[in-house]
Amino acid sequence: MKISTKGRYALRMLLDLAQHNNTGFISLKDISKRQNISKKYLEQIVPILNKSDILQTNRGFQGGYKLAKAPDKYTVGEILRMTEGGLSPVACMDQMPNQCERSGECPTLPIWQGLSKVINEYLDGITLQDILDQQNERYTNDYII
Repeated sequence: MKISTKGRYALRMLLDLAQHNNTGFISLKDISKRQNISKKYLEQIVPILNKSDILQTNRGFQGGYKLAKAPDKYTVGEILRMTEGGLSPVACMDQMPNQCERSGECPTLPIWQGLSKVINEYLDGITLQDILDQQNERYTNDYII
């Protein structure tokens, strides 16, 4: 499984919004500058996130975006499933129940099911707030005398 640029950039965009959560609505231009991501690319990601009510939007002079909920309410797994369409390690795991004609006798299916379980549990166990806390801890412990 490989996470696309869309998934990685959506995660970075939402982390940026989480980091600046108390500053009101944030323009894509500001996120683009801070994250070094093309504004046009962010404009392609926003509709995907808007479908899931992750963002609040405000139009006009002070317009922009902000998270609809607190950063601890968003998991990395949720964000990546939204942007990637799924996190299955193999195509036959994309649909439940499994539609593969060989699923009944496939000797490798338990391997893919186990891998899928590990991936989903790991990514669903990490929130945007966890990432921010980890980043803050790294900078707090990074001092020179």
